[in-house]
Parts: sequence; structure tokens; C-alpha cells
Amino acid sequence: MRRMTEETRSERTARLLVARLDALAKVASGLRHAEAERLVELASVATMHAVALEMLHAEKADAIWREAHARHPELPQVVLELPERIAA
Repeated sequence: MRRMTEETRSERTARLLVARLDALAKVASGLRHAEAERLVELASVATMHAVALEMLHAEKADAIWREAHARHPELPQVVLELPERIAA
């Protein structure tokens, strides 16, 4: 089995985040606002964990969220508090 490089892992994580936000945007219009907010909150927590675990760079994560809101203005806004990294 091939070892996944850091760059490959980061690219894969970024693609998964984009797909998750796009899928969330598709279903958000059919959900109550509180439900949509909760799903966005969960996605933001997953993003924060990915950054903390160094699976995704904070700048890239921030850009993905900005682009998702530009493509899908109906997505509830969330404040991302991206960590530096998890303490060793």
C-alpha cells in the first residue's frame, strides 16, 4: 500500500471539505434554519480539527469557506476559529 504524502492528504482533505460544503448547500434550503446552522457548525468543527491536525493549512481552509459562501450565499455564516495546531 502506498503511503500518503502530506501534500496528497491536504489536497484530499480540501476536496472533501469542498464537497461537504456543496452538499450542505444543496440540502440547506430544505431544512429549518436551526438545522442548517447546526450542520454548518459541524462542518466548521471538522475544519478546525483538520487544521489542528495539520491535514489542511488554515489559509486554504479559510479560502474554501469564503469560496463556498460566494457560490452558496444561502449557507449560514459561521466564524472559523482556526487553531495553529494541536499541542504536542
